[in-house]
Amino acid sequence: MTTDSVFIHSPIDGRLVATRKYASPSDINRAIDKSLIAQQSWQQVPVAKRAQICMQAIAHLNSVADEIAEEITLQMGRPIMHSGSELSGVNERASYMTQIAESALSDVKDDSAEITRIIRRVAHGTALVIAPWNFPYLTAINSIIPLLVSGNAVILKHASQTLLCAERFQQAFSQADLPSDVFQHLILDHDSTFKLAFDPSIKFVTFTGSVAAGAAIERSLAGQFKTLCLELGGKDPAYVCPDANLGFTVEQLADGVLFNAGQSCCAIERIYLHQAIYHEFIERFISCVEKVQLGNPLNPQTTLGPMVNIDAANHVREQIANAVKSGARTSINTEDKQTLYVGPQILLDVDHTMDIMKTESFGPVVGIMKVDNDEQAIALMNDSQYGLTVSIWTSEQKKALAIGQAIDTGTVFMNRCDYLDPRLAWVGVKNSGRGCSLSSLAYHQVTRAKSFHLRTIT
Repeated sequence: MTTDSVFIHSPIDGRLVATRKYASPSDINRAIDKSLIAQQSWQQVPVAKRAQICMQAIAHLNSVADEIAEEITLQMGRPIMHSGSELSGVNERASYMTQIAESALSDVKDDSAEITRIIRRVAHGTALVIAPWNFPYLTAINSIIPLLVSGNAVILKHASQTLLCAERFQQAFSQADLPSDVFQHLILDHDSTFKLAFDPSIKFVTFTGSVAAGAAIERSLAGQFKTLCLELGGKDPAYVCPDANLGFTVEQLADGVLFNAGQSCCAIERIYLHQAIYHEFIERFISCVEKVQLGNPLNPQTTLGPMVNIDAANHVREQIANAVKSGARTSINTEDKQTLYVGPQILLDVDHTMDIMKTESFGPVVGIMKVDNDEQAIALMNDSQYGLTVSIWTSEQKKALAIGQAIDTGTVFMNRCDYLDPRLAWVGVKNSGRGCSLSSLAYHQVTRAKSFHLRTIT
């Protein structure tokens, strides 16, 4: 059955949060036409002014922070005690990206007696941002701010589960001094999204989501030669060395596994423990995870809420069940009522023949393996179709650098996990995607180089 509307049901209890109509073909065409006109004027605005306007929008988001936090919880089930932190990350990323914009976008000049050479960064034009539900503001802001500051116009297509976030962005930019139609959002189904991405007027597409969806978008754009940035899945590993601070490491990795119910592309989904600290770590880790409070995310005491939908919950249950059938052991006693509320689980006696160690879980579960040495840990961490982040827990920076250099991944953390530093490029390799967001390098992604060869005849 087809419908002209999308219904947002809360994973908390199934309540209807909102109903919105899909954009019609004429709505989409109008948005494109308006965007093309608006972008021509917007790219003439000085970089510093564009950055100032973007920060005005961020200020508006902060003025309704409490409302936004509750909406995040209602739409996708994150505990209310954690939902407020999303805007903190938005502030950090937007602030840094606007501060470095003029330098990152400045001309590169090479003068000689007769010739002036200039490499200039210019906007692509109109960009399509396809944002996910799991971190609905953070993932979107990674692209929206550098795109707008560099002179592009933006059309945002947000995930159906978190459409209210797209509306908040629209309100924020409307309250700022951003000219009309430089930023727009559209409510689209899958077919309309593919058609819009393919439209020749769209010069840049960025997508955050599953590997399968990313591959489908890439196939649909074959022959278009437009810039496509993909942030896809992960099966991110952690390696705990014998010299790690175990108390600190246990708490940090538990959070890295369970924050947002594990529904993060860079969540820790595999842990490798050096044999010297294996048993002590396991004992402490189980004790830490057993303290998690699973329940209604609107309760301020809840630390683990529901998963976003029943398919996601059942995927995690199936991975756990299949691992147990293959010889894995569960470590946490949980009462499973086959709802969206999935209790945390630690699996021991796992190996890389099991799906739980190979395929993204995107849920509150982790597999833990014992290793004999660094070389074995490196081999196992590299044994993956994904390559987003790796975290290494040690007191020696030299060791972390050496191990990290040997891992085929986008980001290497030492004594940290599940964090995007706006000063560093956020990149993925293998099936974790391609392209770059954040850092000064992001401005090279959202612009194109234009060269000037100016010869003076005397």
